[in-house]
Amino acid sequence: MAAVRVLFCFLLLVLFSLSSASETQSLLRLKQSLTNADTALSSWIPNVSPCSGTWTGVVCFNNVVTGLHLSHLGLSGPIDVQALSEIQGLRTLSFVNNSFTGPIPEFHKLGAIKSLLLTQNQFSGPIHSDYFNSLNSLKKIWLSANNFSGEIPHSLTELDLLKELHLENNAFTGPVPNFPQDLKSLDLSNNNLQGPIPGSLAKFNAASFVGNAALCGKPLDKPCDASSSYPLPGRANAAEDGYGYGSGWAKKVIIVLLVAVVAAVLFLFTTSRRRREDGDFRAVRRSSSAEEVVEVQVPSVRGERKGEPPKRADIVMVNDERGVFGLQDLMKAAAEVLGNGGLGSAYKAAMTSGLCVVVKRMREMNKIGKDVFDAEMRQFGRIRHRNVLTPLAYHYRREEKLIIAEYMPKGSLFYVLHGDRGTSHSELNWPTRLKIVKGIARGLGFLYTEFSTYDLPHGNLKSSNVLLSEDYEPLLSDYAFQPLINPSVAVQTLFAFKSPDYVQNQKVSQKTDVYCLGIIILEIVTGKFPAQYHSNGKGGTDVVQMVSTAISENREAEVIDPELENNTSSRKNMLQLLHIGADCTQSDPGERLKMKEAITRIEEVRV
Repeated sequence: MAAVRVLFCFLLLVLFSLSSASETQSLLRLKQSLTNADTALSSWIPNVSPCSGTWTGVVCFNNVVTGLHLSHLGLSGPIDVQALSEIQGLRTLSFVNNSFTGPIPEFHKLGAIKSLLLTQNQFSGPIHSDYFNSLNSLKKIWLSANNFSGEIPHSLTELDLLKELHLENNAFTGPVPNFPQDLKSLDLSNNNLQGPIPGSLAKFNAASFVGNAALCGKPLDKPCDASSSYPLPGRANAAEDGYGYGSGWAKKVIIVLLVAVVAAVLFLFTTSRRRREDGDFRAVRRSSSAEEVVEVQVPSVRGERKGEPPKRADIVMVNDERGVFGLQDLMKAAAEVLGNGGLGSAYKAAMTSGLCVVVKRMREMNKIGKDVFDAEMRQFGRIRHRNVLTPLAYHYRREEKLIIAEYMPKGSLFYVLHGDRGTSHSELNWPTRLKIVKGIARGLGFLYTEFSTYDLPHGNLKSSNVLLSEDYEPLLSDYAFQPLINPSVAVQTLFAFKSPDYVQNQKVSQKTDVYCLGIIILEIVTGKFPAQYHSNGKGGTDVVQMVSTAISENREAEVIDPELENNTSSRKNMLQLLHIGADCTQSDPGERLKMKEAITRIEEVRV
């Protein structure tokens, strides 16, 4: 049984490693297919992980590429969709405002994609009626401001998850199909559409249909008569159109996966005789259907006498509110690789007791003695605040440390805002967002009391380090690490050192945390991915500049996340919070709010 577990562990680790390397190669092939990419995507280079934070437009979650936001980059040429299809975690694809031409690429091969944004290009020609048949996960489709023609593809009406459809400013003809989905956003304006508007779409305002002279019916002020009837388009036979992107493509995927597994097994058997290092913390990505328990191994740290078997130090509990567990419990846990961050790698471990924990493997604290580290971890373990994540246990080793905390199944604020929101999408309304901001502020207030002597009571405050409970209560993580990390590493890994305070003056202070808080506030209110999270400033949106410009031009309402457009009665409160975020992100720390003042003003915002 032990041999089987080792085999299974090695196999999945190899597959995971191959997948990570494959993503890099696939993205480099995509870059090679594009015109102007050498300049626009100059940060895409070999031997650097796409999830390192330096690759322009690449969005990752748990060290897996989930989105490509390649907007406003002047790109053109053919798009290597085959390379894109090899990025298994890809969910969002944006080529907004580039110079692509010709028919729509074969994006129908990207079966798991959730957002397809092609606005403001020069794509042209008709889109086959069955084009979207295999894209059952699509939620957002933005094809506006191109030169598409022909009828609106009927397959759009069969996408059960579709929420946003923007086809405005094209040359689509024919009738408006009946969309049975609960669409939240629709724009078909400025095309050549004809006939009556289906009753299911009458809930949208007239602006969604203007610029189509032959359309009639509500919400337009043009009633339909008998001559306005127009037959709805039927489905074309997919077997006759030559696409074959349903079952045929699935078979190809299966074949590729089988080949990969065989290759991994061969690799395993050719390397199985190599001696295994005693000191590796091992965990594997585990599929939801797997029933085998994967052994998690923690490095040994105790010396052993000659001839004696090696001993493994146990973990040290610093908080037993979730129960007491030991090394053996962790070793038998079903483990899953969550990803690699700046401070180390993370794993999810589900123990037989039912408790799920996150194990962070910290490699950048290697100059701290055991006594100092123990004292710090016990201080962390005494923290009790509903908006601060308290560690449960730790494991010490000179070369690296393991910090163990409770697993939050909803994930991080970053993931909820920019990743696959799923069912949480509709729940991320204004009251929920304000609740999150207030919880973050309250957690920071506690940290500023608990670690009042620190230059950076948090130091690494960003949306990926704000975890969310089942009821969207935020919990701050990765706080107060600066004194524990080597200074050179802190500069490279902690978000505080990407602030103007350090970039311009090589200084950080408690007001640097205020700046980081402001970035999160602007991120939550605008829904934009902050360019500030990238070390090179490329990719995402400069939310500070965007909001500052909007405020100076008295048009700040335009930058509020469109997802909040239904909360018109709370617009004043949203703008109030937006201004707080702007005041927190002043480039001059002297003009920036103090943390206490920022918290007070946040508490004054009402739903």
